[in-house]
Amino acid sequence: MNEGLVTTSYLVSGIFFILSLGGLSKQENARRGNLYGIIGMALAIFATFMSGKVSNFELLIPLMLGGAIIGAVMAKRVEMTSMPELVAILHSFVGLAAVLVGVASFLDTTHTSLAGTDKLIHEIEILLGVFIGGVTFTGSVVAFGKLRGSLSGKPILLPFRHFLNLGMVGASIYLGAQFLGQGHDAALITLLIIIAISLVLGVHLIVAIGGADMPVVVSMLNSYSGWAAAAAGFMLKNDLLIITGALVGSSGAILSYIMCNAMNRSLANVIFGGFGTGSGRGGASSEIEGSITETSALEVAEELKDSTEVMIVPGYGMAVAQAQHVVKEITETLRDKDVNVRFAIHPVAGRLPGHMNVLLAEANVPYDIVFEMDEVNDELPEVDILMVVGANDIVNPSALEEENSPIAGMPVIEAWKAKTVIALKRSMATGYSGVENPLYYKENCRMLFGDAKDSLGQVLSALK
Repeated sequence: MNEGLVTTSYLVSGIFFILSLGGLSKQENARRGNLYGIIGMALAIFATFMSGKVSNFELLIPLMLGGAIIGAVMAKRVEMTSMPELVAILHSFVGLAAVLVGVASFLDTTHTSLAGTDKLIHEIEILLGVFIGGVTFTGSVVAFGKLRGSLSGKPILLPFRHFLNLGMVGASIYLGAQFLGQGHDAALITLLIIIAISLVLGVHLIVAIGGADMPVVVSMLNSYSGWAAAAAGFMLKNDLLIITGALVGSSGAILSYIMCNAMNRSLANVIFGGFGTGSGRGGASSEIEGSITETSALEVAEELKDSTEVMIVPGYGMAVAQAQHVVKEITETLRDKDVNVRFAIHPVAGRLPGHMNVLLAEANVPYDIVFEMDEVNDELPEVDILMVVGANDIVNPSALEEENSPIAGMPVIEAWKAKTVIALKRSMATGYSGVENPLYYKENCRMLFGDAKDSLGQVLSALK
């Protein structure tokens, strides 16, 4: 295949990737978006194989097949509750790949003929690739540990941590400048030191971020992995890898920005704020007065039968309990009784952007009854029953009512405005942010304690 045809194939693949991102932006088009991505990647691999620049097929093909089999098994076995940590660990692979490509590119003897500006540019590409890749690799591993529960969700805040971060970045820049003018052996040692610093920086950055911010962290690391891939593309002089990396990097950055807006915080505050300790910014929230009112599955079922407008707000607790399927059955049962049932989704619900949408789609909940927070908040006073299934921070009124709350200013689903609120929780424990929720103490709120799947199963039986 001649070079022009390869370039054209890469361009068409890039178009398919753009169409894939567009399709994934809406639930209705998500399957089509995935299909576009598969077609684009298949075309890219075929064009690369036929370009004449790839050799060692006897090693490459078995490795690709092995990776494909492992990926297929992982995708098949992973539970939807484990999807956030799977995404995080996959990001780490991209970062590690960028580091390895950078080292291999430096050791590649075909680049020894480069001189002047070409040599300088290539060395800068190597530095950027290994540094971004190293931060992405260890940062994603730590995020994986936090999401999986292997590491504490609370931030680890070392003294003078910001100065430590600045020191590591400054040291990397200084060493990078030295790298550009060194001989091969000395430059290799410098490069390895920069990689070591980037690995430590990735760990230190993410351990200082609390569990409440993990959805933003995942999207941020997604952006990092994209830029790492783009840097690898420059090193390999592969146009498609540059395009793909730029698409992933920019889309991840935009998603991080959107999610930060959803929490009324800046990205810098997420990365450097250490939020998730329970104290956060602005001091502690005021003491909650009043008492909770418990209810039973039978009472909830009776109230649902007498309702005309029902809203369901899912949270990470629904994912943990794997209650999405019984939620869907309750929805169908109520709709058969002419009850209007809708879902309200907060942008940062769960541990992954779009986590709740994916869970509901898995349970085949109709797309047209799933709404974003901004679409339903004004209509909540007309809702007879609002069921909060395993959510906490995203329905916390202190975000709007208490200036000193750690989550003050964060847009939330204003659940307390509904006529009656049914909150399903295992206990009165706080959410990932460590902030108490006054919603549970309001007069119109009823608490249904227990595993969400079991509790809702009892509600479903009573409804039928």
